[in-house]
Amino acid sequence: YIVMNKPEGVLSASKDKNAKTVIDLVPNDIKRKGLFCVGRLDKNTTGLLLITDDGEFSHRLMAPDKEIFKTYIAELDGDIQPELVDAFAKGVTLADGTVCRPAKLRIIGERTAELKICEGRYHQVKRMFGVYSLGVNSLKRVAIGEFSLPAELAEGQARELTADELKILKNL
Repeated sequence: YIVMNKPEGVLSASKDKNAKTVIDLVPNDIKRKGLFCVGRLDKNTTGLLLITDDGEFSHRLMAPDKEIFKTYIAELDGDIQPELVDAFAKGVTLADGTVCRPAKLRIIGERTAELKICEGRYHQVKRMFGVYSLGVNSLKRVAIGEFSLPAELAEGQARELTADELKILKNL
């Protein structure tokens, strides 16, 4: 069980012939066959990424019906209107008609928000803000459930989870 602070520009994939993947960044002393990402982060999204070879663990954390919230910090290209808090809480309908589950939006600054979602559709956060004509300049996942990105882990670094960290994640 590995935790990584995913940098921008790296694919959340096990292998790719044309691009660097998060598995390429895993230190050799903890790398082994069969590793994969627990969920995915877009190429330009940074932050908390878990890597494992345990499919049951991955499914338990990422299945929408488990309602484990993933927390993101979004830097937007426009001001966030207070009405968005209620709109996100009711569930955003994307441009293609897809209805997202209710989300928890907290305004941190004029153009910065914390968003908690319990599903992970393709480019979901960017698409949700896009409904309200807001572009996402940067996006960072900072937590999965009660487990936060370790502060000492610099972008691009990865390490094995501690026993206590693993216990937190397995109890979600």
